[in-house]
Amino acid sequence: MNAQLLGRALGTAGPEALQRAELSRQFHAIQAAPEVGFDGHEARGGGDGAPQDEVYKNPINDVRAHQAGVNCIAIDRFEGRYMISGGADATIKLWDLEDSKNTLKRYINRPAAMVKKSPSAHQYGVTHLCFYPFDSLAFLSSSYDHKLNVYATETMTASATFDLDSVVYSHSLSAIADHLLVACATQQSAVRLVDLRSGASTHSLAGHHRAVLSVAWSPHEEYILASGSSDSTARLWDIRRSANSLGVLDLDDSVGIVGEDGLGKKARHREQGKAHTDAVNGVVWTNDGRHLVTAGHDERVRVWDMSTGANALSHFGPIIKNVHLSTLLPLLVPSHMVGPEQQVMFYPNQKEILMFDLFEGTLLKRLRIPGVSAAPTFRTAGQANTQCRTTSLAWRAGHVDLYSAHSDGAIRAWLPRTPEAAQSEDDETGGADAGEDESRKRKREALDDIFRDLTKQKITFT
Repeated sequence: MNAQLLGRALGTAGPEALQRAELSRQFHAIQAAPEVGFDGHEARGGGDGAPQDEVYKNPINDVRAHQAGVNCIAIDRFEGRYMISGGADATIKLWDLEDSKNTLKRYINRPAAMVKKSPSAHQYGVTHLCFYPFDSLAFLSSSYDHKLNVYATETMTASATFDLDSVVYSHSLSAIADHLLVACATQQSAVRLVDLRSGASTHSLAGHHRAVLSVAWSPHEEYILASGSSDSTARLWDIRRSANSLGVLDLDDSVGIVGEDGLGKKARHREQGKAHTDAVNGVVWTNDGRHLVTAGHDERVRVWDMSTGANALSHFGPIIKNVHLSTLLPLLVPSHMVGPEQQVMFYPNQKEILMFDLFEGTLLKRLRIPGVSAAPTFRTAGQANTQCRTTSLAWRAGHVDLYSAHSDGAIRAWLPRTPEAAQSEDDETGGADAGEDESRKRKREALDDIFRDLTKQKITFT
């Protein structure tokens, strides 16, 4: 950091380089923030956002946002202030992240509003949530009850409901398109398109042979869509075409379809091939739209060059775990946080979050879930879910904050803690620790006196 400051003072480094260096330093210092918790129960006499030691006396690891488990979370991309969470209990909760201040005291965040289980909302577990990409005053939710709902954030009431007659695993709304088409991955073999303008939900994209588990619109081409299915394929679509499918990705193809110009122009479409050897339940685009990331039940994550459809051959090792049917989306860090031509991925593993270099496949960091044993656990009927599977990740816009949802019902915060910040905290807590250290010293001296008295006595064996 000193070198960057010197370069800025000498005029050899621009402000963008200095900003990127500081953000990167904080980003690589991310670790668990056990002092921040999310309690989905009503406030116990202290009001929303009450300090932990004033209201909640139990260990913070026992705090749960949704008692039955958290299936998904999402954070608005404008202010980065509000987070919504969807539970296996069919409820949706709104959290104000400005209340989750990184203080030395333990801090419990309480929901600012909640949508309860009801026929007008959801009756089964929530599968996926997303804010409107152009307005955080509305968000969408999908559920195992076959419904896609549109909510007003201020009132937390459903303004539109679409019954798709099939389990909806995930959905996607384009951040750049003029259309308001919501792509839905359902238990059916076709991708369903819901038009929020007209209210129509009859259009579908046929091509997969089994349930569709994940969908994602391209961040740069408003009519291009990617989908992953339990038939082991990842397929690309152009919704303007009569034959919508652009083809499938093939894990055995590391060259791609180059066409006349080397970028796929006038190239034939590939209709044979599999992206994974098992179900594909995660599809994510990079910010620049040049690469697609897929996750599958073969416990592999693959990166694809979208100019040709070639497998980039990134290998992330044998530590990847992915066995659940639900959608599992890797989180790609915003490009301004890392250097040019670099990309970092957070992968939601069981009992931990893995941080990788996306293109090299290098493991950069393992973030262990605090308070959870790494050993496998077993449970019988009626016992709480202790597996602590990481179900969803969300990045807070405008901050260096990561949030994770877990099957044990907890939402956990991951915040940067640089050496300078750690030293500052130690200095602030030094006065409080002094009295405790003095007490420990007196007890240690008393024990030493007792030990010396015992060793001075002569012991005779008879």
